[in-house]
Amino acid sequence: MNEQIARTPKQIGAAMRRRRRALGLNQKNLGEKTHLRQATISGLEAGEAGTQLSTLFGVLTALHMELVVRPRTKASTDTIEELF
Repeated sequence: MNEQIARTPKQIGAAMRRRRRALGLNQKNLGEKTHLRQATISGLEAGEAGTQLSTLFGVLTALHMELVVRPRTKASTDTIEELF
């Protein structure tokens, strides 16, 4: 899996959706693995506000993903969104 830059909740959700699909999981399967409702997975992938960090990290763990924090590059958000 290639590294992806995400600067918005929507971009993080899209990256998780791509990974979930690459692993052959549907939202219900991922919800069962993480003890979350399918609607919670859907909201997280849509970038909806109000997701707890523990929920985000639980889903990232189930998808074998991690969050890397680093100084922001100079590329604009529009440029980054073109990558998705």
